Amino acid sequence: MFTRMRLPAVFRPFCLACGLTACTVGPVYQTPSPAAPERYAAPLPLASSGVAADMGWWASFDDPLLAELIAEARRGSPELDQALARIAQARALVASARGGAMPSLALDASSLRGKAGVAPGISVLSTSSSAGLDASWEIDLYGGLRKSADAAQARLDARVADWHGAQASLAAEVANAYIGQRACEATVLVLAQDSASREQTARLTAQKIQAGLGSQADGMLIDASSADGRQRLVAQRAECDLNIKALVALTGIAEAPLRSRLAAGADHLGHALPKPAAFTVPANALTQRPDIAAAERELAAASADINVAQANRYPRLSLSGNIGATALNGVSGTTVGWSFGPSLSLPLFDGGRRRAGVEQARARFDEADATYRSKVRGAVREIEEALVRLDAADRRETDADAAARGYERYLHVSADKFNAGSGDLFELEDARRTALASRQTVIALRRERLAAWIALYKAVGGGWSDAATTSPSST
Repeated sequence: MFTRMRLPAVFRPFCLACGLTACTVGPVYQTPSPAAPERYAAPLPLASSGVAADMGWWASFDDPLLAELIAEARRGSPELDQALARIAQARALVASARGGAMPSLALDASSLRGKAGVAPGISVLSTSSSAGLDASWEIDLYGGLRKSADAAQARLDARVADWHGAQASLAAEVANAYIGQRACEATVLVLAQDSASREQTARLTAQKIQAGLGSQADGMLIDASSADGRQRLVAQRAECDLNIKALVALTGIAEAPLRSRLAAGADHLGHALPKPAAFTVPANALTQRPDIAAAERELAAASADINVAQANRYPRLSLSGNIGATALNGVSGTTVGWSFGPSLSLPLFDGGRRRAGVEQARARFDEADATYRSKVRGAVREIEEALVRLDAADRRETDADAAARGYERYLHVSADKFNAGSGDLFELEDARRTALASRQTVIALRRERLAAWIALYKAVGGGWSDAATTSPSST
């Protein structure tokens, strides 16, 4: 036969609270799935051979300097440092939120010395000392404290995803600036050759005029053409200087050593644009984007905020207690006292403040949901646009090369006829303009193709994967 034991009355609320701590009020969050299209309308790259885009894709370029510049930019980027600082702030908020659900313990100690009168003309000096421990613990009856920690953790996850997204954006920005510089250098070479050709034609025309074989109109035309060629070359070189300034700002490398490295790299490439390795567009491309992952985590945090706001409308139960000792000099012994018990706070009337807090949290959730859906739509658009540009550049490249070769041959024929005295200067200048435009088109097209690959790489997540992501170390 067993004897039934009864708990002291003071412990009964505590036991009841422990049984209620699993309760949670408010919505149950369900992770949304991005509404990805079954297939992309734009044609996929044909030369990808099943290779996936990863964080090391930049090393696949036949230009090691590009990967070096991206690494330099990542090491000293203020934008990445800002993202790391936001991660550190979010980590601190997680620790604070989790600490709010834990018991607290404080030590209080004091010592007082004073003089008190015990009779007319008689006073006594005394010293009293006391020390005590105060403890308190809020019971998480309706899951508000736990959900507050969940919201903080979700926002930390979002900041980590933002950091990865900032890395991908920075790498793409450096790569675009770099290929812009290489395209600019190639254009400078074309314009320099064109300007030299114009100057040669100008000298030959001047000789013809002096010999009475040419007209003054021809001289005026070729002088204007030579001046135009020179100003084009100056403008293009200035454009290259601006590109270098941009690379200096992005990488943090001083301009002089950067120019030296660019010159060495140009010798390595033979003044051609670098070529990337092709890759496939994964079926789960949307789940590999850091910005969508961050938006989903913000949505989860907003859902948890609703739980917190709902919990604030319900009673709050806490346990508190203290134990202390007081000693008074001149009095033998020390007095010891203690207290322990629950306290219940029941909201009765607050003018609708708590209800408004719930409505505000729900509105923030709706906003986060709209932001998430907007990110998904924007991601699909970015992938589709990059695929269209890449396909167009691929299909134009063959014809553009053929056109450039044809116009170049036509220019040589026109120049030979003019030099032999049987050609017309207007015909030569027209051939020169079309040949120059076609060569510039080829360079611009190759730059567009590279930019499309970079945009596609960024659009599919920049090599980031939620399953394989690593969180930056605490700063």
